[in-house]
Order: sequence, then structure tokens, then C-alpha cells
Amino acid sequence: MSVSLALAAFSAGSLVAAAGTAQAATPLPSHVFAPYFEAWTGESPAALAQASGAKHLTMAFIQAATKGSCTVYWNGDTGMPIANGTFGADIATIRSRGGDVIPSFGGYTADNTGTEIADSCTNVDSIAAAYESVITTYDVPRLDMDIEDNSLTNSAGIDRRNKAIKKVQDWAAASGRSLQISYTLPTTTRGLADSGLAVLRNAVTNGTRVDVVNMMTFDYYDNAAHEMATDTQTSATGLVSQLAGLYPGKTQAQLWASVGITEMIGVDDFGPAETFTTADAATVYNWAVSKGINELSFWALQRDNGGCPGGAAADNCSGISQSQWFFSHAFEPFTGGTTVPGNDFSLAANPSSAAVNPGASTSATVTTAVTSGSAQPVTLSVSGAPAGVTASVSPGSVTAGGSATLSVATTSAAVPGVYPLTVTGAGTSGSHSATFTLTVNGTVPTGSVVNGGFETGALSPWVGAGDSVVSSPAHSGTKALQVAATASSTGEAAQNITLAPNHAYTLKAWVQGSYAYLGVRGGATASTWTSASGWTQLSVPFTTGASGAVTIYVHGWYGQGSVYADDFTLG
Repeated sequence: MSVSLALAAFSAGSLVAAAGTAQAATPLPSHVFAPYFEAWTGESPAALAQASGAKHLTMAFIQAATKGSCTVYWNGDTGMPIANGTFGADIATIRSRGGDVIPSFGGYTADNTGTEIADSCTNVDSIAAAYESVITTYDVPRLDMDIEDNSLTNSAGIDRRNKAIKKVQDWAAASGRSLQISYTLPTTTRGLADSGLAVLRNAVTNGTRVDVVNMMTFDYYDNAAHEMATDTQTSATGLVSQLAGLYPGKTQAQLWASVGITEMIGVDDFGPAETFTTADAATVYNWAVSKGINELSFWALQRDNGGCPGGAAADNCSGISQSQWFFSHAFEPFTGGTTVPGNDFSLAANPSSAAVNPGASTSATVTTAVTSGSAQPVTLSVSGAPAGVTASVSPGSVTAGGSATLSVATTSAAVPGVYPLTVTGAGTSGSHSATFTLTVNGTVPTGSVVNGGFETGALSPWVGAGDSVVSSPAHSGTKALQVAATASSTGEAAQNITLAPNHAYTLKAWVQGSYAYLGVRGGATASTWTSASGWTQLSVPFTTGASGAVTIYVHGWYGQGSVYADDFTLG
């Protein structure tokens, strides 16, 4: 029996003895910055924490592998049990550097598929045992419950969850173990919707202590105009009023100290109308410090880069022009809650793009602004110009708050295409960058997906061990691709394509299956995924590099069953 299965089989009380062999966790700081880490990517949380400067991480997500199960795994992946061999070394390294992690149960996928542990498992003791197994395996000081979508309306699951948490809190108190519980909930711009409040009301009814209410201040989906930093503040103010009704004995300071905020940096799932900007980061940071909230977070650490400016929400980039780790660095001083932000600045290009014919020129204004502290000298440069294109910034140095001119000239030999130019500002506090996208007009050499509909009945030129072309299910026509993910191995089908260099494309395909990934690698890196029982179209925007060569792929996780794909297009 595996460690996770053995622990899940224990009753809530039988884990008390097991807990005695573990070292009780050190409590988190009273004010903590803990961005979400996407635990399914195969990356090292310790390495990304060190690179970004984020000492604390919220680890997403823990869930059951199948609906009805009482055993939890990271990402519901049976190859990632709750055991020291899964992230244990990373967590120990993070802790040795003065940080810690907050394991998060649930998440949208689990809440949507019935694999959130309290929705999946109907035995309260078994749910409590699952929580305790995570606590004792990793010696963590806080568990997070990410409750959204269908889990917000599952009243039986809500009650089981709070009853199980109460058992765990009683166990922790009897064991002398410090333990906090946070609830991460979707919100409106004026506070929690009634479905979120119902979760907290039930906690009060069950005598369950909720230490932090962490609001997801994004994905409002109300088709209204949004200033995301302002909406964060009005949403949190509404929450504090709601909490005052639930906890009448608490002071205003205590209520604010139980608030958590999670932003979705850059473009959120709704689209560009809900964009959390680099300027919003400074506003929210200063407000969070002034209010004394408990937690500041964002989704997600792997998105904290400017790798897809002008794009949609993605798992691996923010969709806006930014320097790598901008938001991590902006929020990092929040841990401890007393650090005053130092000198810093922002940088932008206006306009951020232009189209010219070969031989023509264009320009943009490079603006800088003080985001915290005092103004500092900023040295400006530009890179990324291809053959036949020259670019320069004048003047080459400004004081933060000043502006300069980006001048771009092309020759008649410039190859038509889309070229991202990177404007960088280097100051004493660090550097920031912005992307200016230059389009050279003309006929762009194009590549395409070969056998994207699989109507040939053959797999070639796709390559994938064990993959096949099947007659059912098919999205259109009579054939589709079946990617052979098994219980012990991942599955993938891939095809190499040569496209125009430095050109923006969008890869699309229809997929179905659990954890179906569509992506591109090699000369570009981008991906997205879904878990769907029916056909769902995925879209992956990317920009090629200097060679134009990329590999497109569709991927299925081991242990999740077959993934099907059809109707690949590239535009």
C-alpha cells in the first residue's frame, strides 16, 4: 500500500499518533506574499521561488483522481502521491531559505469534475484524514480550500468539508500543532456572492475557524468596465462588511487581518477588459500594506513574464508587456508587512505596435513613470531588430518620469513579417522592458499543419509512439487522432513545421479527454489545456523565433486515459 493510500485509510483520530513523529510547522508571517505555483508543469517550485524572489508559494492543486474517491494526489495524478518523494525536497529547500508553502485543495477543474475531496468523498473522517496526511507529510502551517464553480452549490460537500476541517483543527490543537485554514473564493466587485457567503455561514454553524478569506479579484464576467486595482479595494471593503456580520466579536483591524487577495496578473480569463496592469501592482501593494491584510497572492508564478504581449490568458505568460518576475518583485516586500517599497519605475511604448511597408519608417514614444520611492536615472536601449530593420532610442537616458523616442527604419530588403522589438530601461533598482511589435507589410511565407484532420487515415507526418487514427470520436469528417496516454506513461503526437521567422501565429485544434494539452515548442514555447468529455477547441498564440522552426503537439497525462484531437489549423 502506498503512503497516500495508507494515510487516507486512517481515521481522523488515528493520525494523532502518527503526527507525533513529525516536526510541527512554523506559523506563517502575519502578512505573507504567496503566489500560486502550477504544480502540474513538471517545474521545481524551489527553483522558481528562488528565481522570482517569492519565498512562500501556494501550491495548486490537490484533488482526488476520480469522482467518488477518498484518496488525494497532486493534480489528481496518481503518479504524484502525497508523499515526501513528491515535492518534499523542494519544500525543504524553500523552508531552508526562510519560506514555506500552502497546499491548496480543489481548484476550478476539481470543483467542476467532482474530484474536490469533500465533493468526491462522502465520509467526513476520510476527508479529515486526507487533510491530515498533507499536514503531517509536509509539516505545513496552512491549508487552502479553493472552492468555486460546482463546489459552491454542493451543499452536502460544503457541510462535509467544514465538518472535516473542524475535526482537523481539534486534532491539531490536541497535538500542539499550529494550523491555519484559508478559503479561496470567487468574488464580485462589492464582496462575496451569496454562494461564497454560504460556505462561510456553514463554517460558523459547524464551529469551524476560517483564518483567511482569500478573494479571487478577477474573472468578474459581468461585461462591465474594470479598473482592477479599484475593484480589488471595493471588493475587499465589501468582504469586511460581510465578515463583520458573521463575526460580530471581531474588531475592524482583526477583520482586515483575515482578508487575502489573489490577483490574476495581466489578462484574465474574461479577456483584455479585465487586465491587471503593472501600475495596478503598486496601487494594490500600497493599499494592502495600509489595510494590514493577511495574504497577497496572484495566479500564477509561471505567468509572471511578458512572453505573450497582446495575447489572451495563458498558463505560462501574462498577456501584457512586462519584465520577467515584475509582479513577484512588486509584491515580494509584503511578507512581514512592514517593508516600505523602494525606488522603482515602469516603462511602456506608445503606440505598442505599427505596420510599415518595406523601406518606410515609424516611431513610438517610450514613457517611464515612478511606481514607488523617488525618481532614478534610466538607461534606454532596444533589441530584436531583424535584418533590414534598424531601431534606436533617443535620448539614451532619462530620469524616471521622462520620455524618449523609439525610431524604427526599414530597408527595401526587410522580410515581411511580425517582429517584436524589446525596449529595455535599466535603473539602479533593476530593469524593466516593453515590447513594440513591428509589422513589415507584404506576403509572409507561411507553413501549415499537414494532415490536420487525419482524413488520410494515416498518422504521418505526426509522430507518437502508440498513437493511432480512429473513426470515433471524430470532430468532423470520419477520422481523428487518438493519443495513447496509459496508466504508466504519458502520450503525445507531434509534428515539425517551418514557419515564417519572428511571426505571430495561432495554433488551434479540437480536443477531448482529461488533461488534454495543445502546445508548441522549439522555436517558440506556449501551451494550454482542458479536461472535457466533449469536443473543445483550444487556441495557442505564439511567435516564432529567428529560424521559424517549431514543433506542434497534443499531449495527454499518464493515468488520465486517452486524449483525442482533430481539425488542427494554423493561422
